[in-house]
Amino acid sequence: MTDTDILVVGGGIAGFSIAAGLAPEARVLLIEQEDQPAYHASGRSVAFWEESYGGPGVQPLTSASGPLLERPDPDFSETSFLGPRGAIHIGRARDDALAAAMQADFAASGVALAPVSRADLLTVLPGLREAWVLGLAEPSCRDIDVAGLLAAYRRAARRAGLEVRLDTRLERARRDGGGWLVETRAGPIRCAMLVNAAGAWADDVAARCGLGGLGITPYRRTVVQLRCPDAPAHVPLVADLAGDFYFKSDGPGRLWLSPHDETPDIARDVAPEEWDVALAIDRFMAVTDWRIEAVEHRWAGLRSFAPDRLPVYGFDPRVAGFFWFAGQGGFGMQTAPAAALVGAALALGKGLPAPVATIDAGRFSPARFPLV
Repeated sequence: MTDTDILVVGGGIAGFSIAAGLAPEARVLLIEQEDQPAYHASGRSVAFWEESYGGPGVQPLTSASGPLLERPDPDFSETSFLGPRGAIHIGRARDDALAAAMQADFAASGVALAPVSRADLLTVLPGLREAWVLGLAEPSCRDIDVAGLLAAYRRAARRAGLEVRLDTRLERARRDGGGWLVETRAGPIRCAMLVNAAGAWADDVAARCGLGGLGITPYRRTVVQLRCPDAPAHVPLVADLAGDFYFKSDGPGRLWLSPHDETPDIARDVAPEEWDVALAIDRFMAVTDWRIEAVEHRWAGLRSFAPDRLPVYGFDPRVAGFFWFAGQGGFGMQTAPAAALVGAALALGKGLPAPVATIDAGRFSPARFPLV
């Protein structure tokens, strides 16, 4: 029997980031069902920080995370996790209302979205096809060093005393006395608090603990790496205002491209579907005249959303000691620093610290959903 104060279930960015905030205050054990951390969504991120991504409900978390990623505490990392990128949202003439709505959504947020003319688009994207006449520049968009961020959270959590067990799946759990008795394939664990940071498996973990889920649904997202010798050396993140694609350069002559698919799936080790790869290429060819010499790599990952597409942070009101830290969608990496501060404060019963003090954490409570 292993005894701990807090058991964190899930070894991706969510699990390690909240564990890093909890471990200085309590004995914390993290379990991960795979034999390596960050195997699923966290290890397959396209890796950008974009304040508009995820919509106005997510933007405060992203914006609060920006300075923490740009200038981390030296004890956490000696280098920044952000690098230059920039973003342009492009559209056809029929997308004028979408551009206006996007500007309206973020008008009061401080997120800079500047209209870009067709002529200016061509200076950044030579070869842009004639139909694409609208643009909104979001210059604050940056690349994220995903591997570096994950490693920093793992180091910080381990320095604070976190114990990690890989290849350890939660089989079932029940309330026992004042805490939880958790059965895993590596043996039983007793804890006072259970943190569900299991990503696409979050509802499944809840069910194994005797709770109904919140409707957190996994969606498949496809990415391909293209060899495009005609592409500029640096291509900003280029996103369709209508939401049908995004792409960015990954070194000279190479692009990362997604059809921006969100196909409902199940929690599993997903692989890209040929149809989705073909769809990505078809949509890209309708945007530029750049030659595609090869599809060099393809992969897929799962993004998990709650029904209202906001993350879920907080204690489940149906049972003591069960804490949700899930539903990060596709923005878990870019919101990780702020989310971890909010989550750790809520779990420990503390006030929100300065970097996130203005965020309304109540918006993310699991109590906002009908619970059975």
